[in-house]
Amino acid sequence: MGKISINPDTIKFNGNGLVPAIAQEAETGEVLMLAYMDRDALEKTLSTGKAHYYSRSREKLWLKGETSGNFQDVSSIYYDCDADAILLKVKQTGPACHTGERTCFFRRLTGGKTKAPAGPFVLTGLFRTILERKKSAPEESYVSSLYSKGEEGILKKIREESAELIEAARGKGKKEIVHELCDLWFHTLVLLGFKDMAVEDVFTELSRRSGTSGIEEKKSRNKHKE
Repeated sequence: MGKISINPDTIKFNGNGLVPAIAQEAETGEVLMLAYMDRDALEKTLSTGKAHYYSRSREKLWLKGETSGNFQDVSSIYYDCDADAILLKVKQTGPACHTGERTCFFRRLTGGKTKAPAGPFVLTGLFRTILERKKSAPEESYVSSLYSKGEEGILKKIREESAELIEAARGKGKKEIVHELCDLWFHTLVLLGFKDMAVEDVFTELSRRSGTSGIEEKKSRNKHKE
């Protein structure tokens, strides 16, 4: 974490000297957890680049991950309009929740059963599963069987899925198009894992392109090739 120009004097700590702190995955925007900080925790976070909080039950400062190894590397810190709440953008190692769940917000209050999260969280979760299956035996895992075929085998599958998506787009309904697109995305994630890349690399590139004309972006790429 680079030096962050946040002055602890700006923050309005409550009567107990605490301020609520929300941790959010920097790359995807996934909300991970809510904890509390006192001034020491905030200053320690600023100086080390790793999230520190104040435990209200133990009445002491604690480093997130000091026992579990699930550290939070802080990339930036924001505070709200009233300066009485803090938002940490972090890179989470392992699960954020002590239950072993990726995020502490895994239970749904209303609307029946908990549903899988939508948005980029689905892709990051799926990619983590793909990387885990990479270690399995080929006869026990479809993903592992793809990796055993090497790059050409994976690319062949991507070509097949691309053709099926095109076919669905030309003469089938929306449901079939979504189905084929999901198959294509899945196999491109397998390729990322094979290349030792991360899905966050894709998010970063899309973020870089955000607000840029497609024509200008293509010109920029062509310029770099010259």
